[in-house]
Amino acid sequence: MAVVASAPGKVLMTGGYLILERPNAGLVLSTNARFYAIVKPLHEEVAPDSWAWAWTDVKLTSPQLSRETMYKMSLKDLMLQCVSSSDLSESRNPFVEQAVQYSIAAARAILDKTNNDFLHKKLLLGLDITILGCNDFYSYRNYIEARGLPLTPDVLAALPPFTSITFNSGESNGENCKPEVAKTGLGSSAAMTTSVAAALLHYFGVVNLSSLDKDLHQEKDSVDLDLVHVIAQSAHCIAQGKVGSGFDVSSAVYGSQRYVRFSPEVLSSAQVAIEGVSIQEVIHDILKGNWDHERTKFSLPPLMTLLLGEPGAGGSSTPSMVGAVKKWQKSDPEKSLETWRKLSEANLALETQFKILSKLAEENWDAYKSVIISCSMHRSEKWMEQASRPDQEAVVNALLGARDAMLRIRSNMRQMGEAAGIPIEPPSQTQLLDATMNMEGVLLAGVPGAGGFDAIFAVSLGNLTGNITKAWTSLNVLQMLVREDPHGVRLESDDPQARQITSAISSVSIE
Repeated sequence: MAVVASAPGKVLMTGGYLILERPNAGLVLSTNARFYAIVKPLHEEVAPDSWAWAWTDVKLTSPQLSRETMYKMSLKDLMLQCVSSSDLSESRNPFVEQAVQYSIAAARAILDKTNNDFLHKKLLLGLDITILGCNDFYSYRNYIEARGLPLTPDVLAALPPFTSITFNSGESNGENCKPEVAKTGLGSSAAMTTSVAAALLHYFGVVNLSSLDKDLHQEKDSVDLDLVHVIAQSAHCIAQGKVGSGFDVSSAVYGSQRYVRFSPEVLSSAQVAIEGVSIQEVIHDILKGNWDHERTKFSLPPLMTLLLGEPGAGGSSTPSMVGAVKKWQKSDPEKSLETWRKLSEANLALETQFKILSKLAEENWDAYKSVIISCSMHRSEKWMEQASRPDQEAVVNALLGARDAMLRIRSNMRQMGEAAGIPIEPPSQTQLLDATMNMEGVLLAGVPGAGGFDAIFAVSLGNLTGNITKAWTSLNVLQMLVREDPHGVRLESDDPQARQITSAISSVSIE
């Protein structure tokens, strides 16, 4: 019986760089772009001589990369050893490898003896793991442009689900440089790690994701979700070789939220594990650790649409940009503290205006709805003219307050980039964002996360986005199909989407 779990990609609206340090918060939106992990037995039955086995088989398939990797897993120390004959470095996926090792170590630590026997039998059957990412995680600009097609969402929508992935730097031609997958900055590695950890933990009976309430994705079944979070967070940090802020994994597990990072010390024992200490020795520390991250439910106010555009510069290197900002902080602590204080204030101001808008919608839906619909057809300088009553004026004031906060966020991010010598909001992006914010019905626009050339985002009023699509196409920006979806990790077997996923999966010969 196959288990299919999925986890969403993310957009960090506010909190870029600040979110790396407690107690700074960030607003992160989860999206409808999802990564899927399919876990099933590799063999139909346990071999008669399996009682003497010291190893079991694990197969990892990534159809979009046309890769299949075989591993042997030690049943003693739960470590994976790649045995594929192809270029080992190219076919390895450290995020999935760590998710497998940490999930199984957690299962062994948590399950009692009876269930551990069940776990052992399941392991003897081997593991067949397939990973699939929605097209939105990857860039298809080159693919579209090479065929002379227009840069429109309709062309993206016409691509088959889980289309083969293009690369940034052409074909690998035997030289040492291997091409990188061209990504759109939605946090594919975090979503992938989370989906694999969730699927395995459910497969082994450690958690039960089938009971997740889609309307209470942050409240109900929190014990199971907390375990998925701890394992996915640990695996992701170890795979990338550093302890990041973790907002991408947190949103992949819990969905849209206001996030404050965990203290990095909670993963100190996992980092030691890299140096030769058994993963089974450190898993208890990780499970009992003080995970002190903070998350509060958050999503865009009603009748607002998240839009993402891909300018087509091929993506930025977040680690090097973060390093440059840290270097600037050390060299000019006084100026950097002042910039961070202003940025933090602007971030809080935007969060406050969003809360006010959500409250106004709740208290007087008709007034809220009429203002949003009217303003969606005008540029911001005409919005106040759409309000004829005090309750409508309150909505417009909050909209204008949100715009002002976003302009302050962008200004401080630009200052930080200039001081650190990195393109957080480079001039080409500034021009694009200013043009977007001057369009009819656009509330705000910015560069997500660490900034750079990856992508731009906009929040529009209502759901009529045709004008933005046309304008972005004329500015050589490919509007992506991504929208906000506040739900986090979930099991797909009982979901209506499962039928679509199954048909796409069967087309790549997984089932």
